[in-house]
Amino acid sequence: MQDISTCSFTGHRTISVPHRAALPDLLSRAVAYAYGEGCRTFYTGGALGFDTYAARAVISFRVTHRDVRLVLLLPCPDQADAWNARQRTEYEWILGAADEVQYFADSYTKDCMRLRNLALAGRGDLLIAYVGHDRSGAAQTLRAAVRQGKRVYNLYPHCGEKTEETKEEEKIF
Repeated sequence: MQDISTCSFTGHRTISVPHRAALPDLLSRAVAYAYGEGCRTFYTGGALGFDTYAARAVISFRVTHRDVRLVLLLPCPDQADAWNARQRTEYEWILGAADEVQYFADSYTKDCMRLRNLALAGRGDLLIAYVGHDRSGAAQTLRAAVRQGKRVYNLYPHCGEKTEETKEEEKIF
């Protein structure tokens, strides 16, 4: 496989309680793997849930790997207006830690999320996902990346009880 220079993340906003404990370690290993393959720019969509976990993992990794960039691809500037205070505080911290922020609309439109998701699928040479069901924007992003021939690693199956198949797949990280 060829080296990668960019990596995108997509995943569900709601993370099940059992998966919350597994995700930070899986994401840390996935970011380190992508870095080892040549990735230096990481894209995340800035939403609640998996996007927040992914941004934290990249920010933590960047402490010891200064050549890493975090780029937020956001649907619109008012995305967090309806979030609670704790969620907005963390969002503002991530915004401040990002190397670059790009918006797809000046305010919320019916297309801004879809445009952000298509950009996540298109810009990453590798897509690291947390997708456990088909009817979601994250699943649409994953399918778009697959159609474009991108490398995709879905962490969702690795968050629960380990099977022989998930143990074997996990060896790549």
